[in-house]
Amino acid sequence: MMKNRITYFLILIIVVFIIFLIAQPFYILYEGRQAIITQFGKPIRVVSKAGLHFKLPFIQKVNYFEKRILEWDGYPTQIPTKDKKYIWVDTTARWKISDPLKFFQSVYDERGGQARLDDVIDAAVRDVVTAHNLIEIVRSSNRLIEQLTSLQEEKEFIEEGALEEVKVGRDKMREKVISIAKQLLPQYGIELIDVRIKRVNYVEEVRKKVYERMIAERKRAAETYRSEGRGIRAEIEGRTEKELKVILSEAYKKAQEIKGEADAKATKIYADAYSKDPEFFSFLKTLDTYKESVDKNTTIILDTNSDYFKYLKKINPSWQSP
Repeated sequence: MMKNRITYFLILIIVVFIIFLIAQPFYILYEGRQAIITQFGKPIRVVSKAGLHFKLPFIQKVNYFEKRILEWDGYPTQIPTKDKKYIWVDTTARWKISDPLKFFQSVYDERGGQARLDDVIDAAVRDVVTAHNLIEIVRSSNRLIEQLTSLQEEKEFIEEGALEEVKVGRDKMREKVISIAKQLLPQYGIELIDVRIKRVNYVEEVRKKVYERMIAERKRAAETYRSEGRGIRAEIEGRTEKELKVILSEAYKKAQEIKGEADAKATKIYADAYSKDPEFFSFLKTLDTYKESVDKNTTIILDTNSDYFKYLKKINPSWQSP
């Protein structure tokens, strides 16, 4: 009888021990994680040291949280700027759970933390963007304005909007967003590490207007280049025409000089020949005149005393060529 009781008692102990093990009284906390132990839903302690730990089975529960830096990626939000231009702003952030007890009590888990970040960061971004002009979120410095002279010398095309002076800039706006969000998030046990603006885009209506303005500016720049090209072409053509006229003038002058010299030599030759036998020279010239003015269809009525008739009167009709 005593042995049976001992046996039953050992079996009971073994069964309780098995149930105890099934209830998982031990848990492992890995590096990079932290935990909140709750008893009947109420947090009783925070565990942040890695290793093997004990909890009461059935009545205590382990809630794990990341100790490492986490990522938050917001949805693109349509926001109007101070100068009434609607844009889509897409942001991202890095955060971590700095106080797991506050985090558990306020947002419960990481999904709740992400939702809280949605509210806080989106509101901060909206407040900052609506308080500044579009150019402030697009650019961070006035580098283009400072380099304007050198860019103009290199004939680089610069959009008109890019020459608007930046007073705050994208980096300082991002710092303002971080500052606003950091004031609100510690009450949720969240530490904000950084916020970045991934992308800024125009809404469709504004985008079309911007494209139209960019096209107009580029057309204007192209027309400026074409105008400069036409001016250079006119200058080259004018210079070419001037050089051509100079060349033709010099050639004409040279030709006239050559002709003058040739005429002078010809005149001298005629004069020398005429002086040697004036009568023969006159006869030749008269024959040339007959040849040019008289043909078979020509009828001439002359005075018998005319010089033109002088040699015709001396022709012997009976003479025939052999």
